[in-house]
Amino acid sequence: MNNNIAPASVNDDELPTGFTSANPGAPSQEQQSEEQQRQAQKEAVLEQALTQEALARLRRIKLVKKDKAVAVENLIASMALQGKLPGRINEGRLIEMLEGLGAREATSSNNKISFQRKRYAFDSDEEDDDDDDLM
Repeated sequence: MNNNIAPASVNDDELPTGFTSANPGAPSQEQQSEEQQRQAQKEAVLEQALTQEALARLRRIKLVKKDKAVAVENLIASMALQGKLPGRINEGRLIEMLEGLGAREATSSNNKISFQRKRYAFDSDEEDDDDDDLM
């Protein structure tokens, strides 16, 4: 396969009727700007709801466990918008929220690992499974 082939550049006036030059999988400019506005609004809410230490901890956690940090961010943002926050969240309260979220995830998801051995005709549970006679 030849990797040095560049994509063709086609002007919009050269395209057939009904076709556009936009990438169908990529979000449009309007969608991107709306997402950026939502992110900026959420960041502003988090900066008001969290102390500097808690905000720094949340950002460090986001580097390692993005899904957990996003879940806590969404929880804090929704609580703040509903007026359910009694005051600013300090680092200790953030840790409690993270632990609570982790406990809920552990109980809700099935984190059980089970092993299922293959059974053969000559393998019986009644026999002595002690492997000391092999040495």
